[in-house]
Amino acid sequence: MARSVEEIDREIKQTDEELLPVADHERHGAKHFLGLYTAEHVAGTEFVFGATFVILGAGIYDILIGLVIGNTLAILSFWLITTPIARGARVSLYRYLDMIGGDAVSKLYNAANTIIFGAIAAAMITVSATAVRRVVGFPAQTEGYPTHIGFIVLAVILAAVTVLVVAFGFNALAEFATICGPWLMVMFTAGGLVLLPALAESVTGVTTIDGWGEFVDIAGATVFTGITPEGEPGIGLWEVAGFAWAANVLTHFALIDMAWLRYAKKNIYGLCTATGMMFGHYVAWISAGFMGAATAAITLQSITVLAPGDVAWYALGWAGYITVIVGGWTTANACLYRAGLAAQGVFPSMPRWKTTLIVGIGVIVAACFPFVYRNFLPLVTYAGVALVPIGGVIFAEHHLFHRMGLTKYWSRFKGVVNYPAIITWGLSLAFAVGIDTLGFPYYYLFLPTWAFSIGVYLFLARRAGAGGDFTEEQKEEDLWNERALLAKERAAEERPPVEVRDTTTLSRALRAIWIVTCLVMLTYSFIVLFDSPDIFTYLQHRETWYTIAITGTVIYFGTAYWELQRGKQIAKRAEREHRAEEGQKDEDQSEDAKVNA
Repeated sequence: MARSVEEIDREIKQTDEELLPVADHERHGAKHFLGLYTAEHVAGTEFVFGATFVILGAGIYDILIGLVIGNTLAILSFWLITTPIARGARVSLYRYLDMIGGDAVSKLYNAANTIIFGAIAAAMITVSATAVRRVVGFPAQTEGYPTHIGFIVLAVILAAVTVLVVAFGFNALAEFATICGPWLMVMFTAGGLVLLPALAESVTGVTTIDGWGEFVDIAGATVFTGITPEGEPGIGLWEVAGFAWAANVLTHFALIDMAWLRYAKKNIYGLCTATGMMFGHYVAWISAGFMGAATAAITLQSITVLAPGDVAWYALGWAGYITVIVGGWTTANACLYRAGLAAQGVFPSMPRWKTTLIVGIGVIVAACFPFVYRNFLPLVTYAGVALVPIGGVIFAEHHLFHRMGLTKYWSRFKGVVNYPAIITWGLSLAFAVGIDTLGFPYYYLFLPTWAFSIGVYLFLARRAGAGGDFTEEQKEEDLWNERALLAKERAAEERPPVEVRDTTTLSRALRAIWIVTCLVMLTYSFIVLFDSPDIFTYLQHRETWYTIAITGTVIYFGTAYWELQRGKQIAKRAEREHRAEEGQKDEDQSEDAKVNA
């Protein structure tokens, strides 16, 4: 029996707002996503990826062209696959999966997410530990397992602090993370520029670089040589492109970023992911590769055993330690937060802080093992393959069901477990393992696995009854969405958002200071590159750069965070004043009504 409008309205009122569809007034423009993806994809992981391409023996043109191809494909995937589904569904992936697959599929998926994001968080904590261990004087960890008790203690402390912050104080750290983007962009760019003269000197005997051709020759001879450290031929252009594409498959083909892109006003805003892909996953990866190769040359060590902390020290000095710690820690916090939420999806009766603490125990143990971060590229690649079948299931229901006479949400309408989705996931993983065993390149595994999952799910869902008549159920579903959006619109009309721009003189001055600070740091890195005619001058410039970098870092975070807090306080004050005015209006209207009566 169909529910009445009143029953639906009561249910909507009791539903967590996060689970309701996004209303039009909640959506954002291009500027929002340009900044969002810059901050998300310029992080401590870039040190790991940059060095990985050097270790894999990529050639210079393979890197320059292959990363353009792979990251362009990633941007197109966000635009053409993730964004249309996110905007059409208007809900996050977790909510949409629950609507399509039901409780059983959601719990399996959340369990997988808990493990994956927990592992990524552990890797980033270990990256941060490589910087701190150099400060406190512990030896470098050159094995996949810990070889010094001090490093274990350090990793445990950093991991424990991270877990506690995420469990009880995540909002404050999230605010801090929002201001890291511009600074991280400068640090990664400058680090590669500052160490280029050292690479040039190791090849030509001089610290100057005359033109693009010489730059390519030096890069090809010292960084992206086409040969692995063991002397074997390295990966080629299409492998590089595949790695770049697969590195983001968790967020586009596997649809994790539905959580963000559901707020896009237009599908075209999916292209705003280019700021993250083309800077974080192009400029920063290449620059990190230069930093790693230069550090290996300076220290006479193999890049295979260099830690991100060592690389950052030679490129950025004390600011490099902060770069690794901040980049790794902010990424670890975000991933652990996701892991805690996913674990809460498995155990819905347990509060998020408790699930985060439980997951954190595993993260603390994993963070002690350098093996995790040194295999980060395969980790995210295979993690993407593991979750891509769910992306295929959702793609099939969202885009293909109505074209084939099938009904979206059929298993919920029938009140049955969506076994076709579970079986599809299992068969797809078996399929991926099979073609991987046969030698199919693992960085492209997600493509045939995704296509296979779509075909299998369409076949199984039809046989399970997805082609039945669910006209009445569909009408009720449409009505529920219509009433949910209407409720949000009414709430917005009753309590319209107060848009406040902080135009005070002090805030403008703070903004000007941190912008100029970034420009000064970036400018001096170019001076180190282009105004170092000999090794003595270069070393002097590099020492000056270290001082400028750490001083600029302190100034940047001090002024940027101050500006952020001022903006929040002004917004809160404006909100209070607006509510007070609204309350006074209500009182005046009530008095007028009494007088008229």
